[in-house]
Amino acid sequence: MGQTITEKIFSEHVGREVYAGEIVRSPIDMVIGNDITTPISIRAFEESGREKLANPEGFAIVLDHFIPAKDIASANQAKISRDFAMKHDLKYFFDEKDMGIEHALLPEKGLVLPGDVIIGADSHTCTHGGLGAFSTGMGSTDISFGMITGGNWFKVPESIKVVMTGKPSQYVSGKDIILEVIRQLGVDGALYQALEFTGDTVQYLSMDDRFSICNMAIEAGAKNGIFAYDETTEAFLKEVSENNGGLRAEPKIHYSDEDAKYTRIIEIDVDKLEPVIAYPFLPDNGHSVSQAVEDNIRVDQVFIGSCTNGRLSDFKVAAEILKDKKVARHVRLILTPGTQKILRDATKLGYIDTLVDAGGVVSNPTCGACLGGYMGILGDNEVCISTTNRNFVGRMGSRSSKIYLANSAVAAASAISGYITDPRSL
Repeated sequence: MGQTITEKIFSEHVGREVYAGEIVRSPIDMVIGNDITTPISIRAFEESGREKLANPEGFAIVLDHFIPAKDIASANQAKISRDFAMKHDLKYFFDEKDMGIEHALLPEKGLVLPGDVIIGADSHTCTHGGLGAFSTGMGSTDISFGMITGGNWFKVPESIKVVMTGKPSQYVSGKDIILEVIRQLGVDGALYQALEFTGDTVQYLSMDDRFSICNMAIEAGAKNGIFAYDETTEAFLKEVSENNGGLRAEPKIHYSDEDAKYTRIIEIDVDKLEPVIAYPFLPDNGHSVSQAVEDNIRVDQVFIGSCTNGRLSDFKVAAEILKDKKVARHVRLILTPGTQKILRDATKLGYIDTLVDAGGVVSNPTCGACLGGYMGILGDNEVCISTTNRNFVGRMGSRSSKIYLANSAVAAASAISGYITDPRSL
């Protein structure tokens, strides 16, 4: 019987053929922690009596949510991870000296690879499926089990095949594709299933698009999102290898069999897709940008960044739209690069000057604004159009505030007018 990519990845790790529904004990290639979740895992690790990590080169800590520390509590929280990293001489520890949002930083460093099994105590760990890895979020206790044993238990997920056809039009990106998928499936339509993205559209999708799509697979309830390895993946890894003096390991490449079993097949006609806006208060509340323009939605804040859309291509499109223009007087434009490298590259290319000249403010790489914890907090009844991944009640601040999810082009265009705007109209 044929297998999906996800089934093949687990089969290779387990050492026998496995299929959806089986519960398996699998080795883990990379365990990822951050400043919020890792201290809980560290405590459990230390209480176990273990003195050494099972796989120290397969464990990374990225301090990215509240760093530089926003208050005493976050400083003490980060200190737990710093002390642990120093005690164990952790090779992959990323603090203020080499900052980045974990799901942007690790691919940039060549630490997550095709064919890997990856877990992280952050729900958007599924981002790394853009590289052809099985990557998923788990709880802090599961992370500690991975630290102690080098593996964990998994139920091999069934798969939904997403067939994308056609070439995206101007200002339609991976963000719009995944918002349309979530609109069709609902926030629990892919519960504990893999979303496998296929079709002729894939050839037009950059790695940034693929990361953005897989990042939000969890917003449909999916266990993971995944793309097959292709020329775009190969080119990305080649550049990453050159920048880092090599990759952490050799990629393990898998493709789904023609007779692989899927629970469902959904089709997205990308040719006809226009930018999608997710209205409050769920990511599946998708509407076309044309509808949003008709609804005349005034915004107080525009946020471009996060592990979903804080990459160089996001800064590029925002700078192109905002060049020689100004942010509306009543609007705050906040931009957060995914990593220090993205910030440096955006600076060299002139994007940062353009964005600051327009009236934007650029922060350090951080998850803070996305989860309403650090910088960019919304006040009572304020409205934000954001390139982040969630728009739940109170997600970015006050419970009476509202968040509209969009791509970076729509966000930048909206900063100019002060209302949700179709960038194609500029």
